[in-house]
Amino acid sequence: MIKTTYKKVNPYTTKDGSEIRELMHPQVHGNKKQSLAEAIVKLNGQTALHKHDLTEEIYYITTGRGLMTLGDEVFEVSAGDTICIEPGTPHMIKNTGAVPLKILCACTPPYTHEDTIMV
Repeated sequence: MIKTTYKKVNPYTTKDGSEIRELMHPQVHGNKKQSLAEAIVKLNGQTALHKHDLTEEIYYITTGRGLMTLGDEVFEVSAGDTICIEPGTPHMIKNTGAVPLKILCACTPPYTHEDTIMV
């Protein structure tokens, strides 16, 4: 499948506590080397501190504001910001805005629960 429709993608909760919609993932859609998902962090919510040993992630904030922890750094993010998360880097994000925080997450290799390590 080379096309997905947002309304037909069922959300689920990941180990870090965010609501995820897998927009494109090899295990579901047949693409090969990466995954693309939308993560939603609810009002006053945050993800748990975690890392991925294999996966590089790129976050693109589409809606809202937050406070990103990336290794030893903590910084504000908002709609239009892009963040690269290198493999092995502990990270989390807290919603500090007035609307749900929505993030496009691109992962290479594709996201797996097994590569999500809580810290």
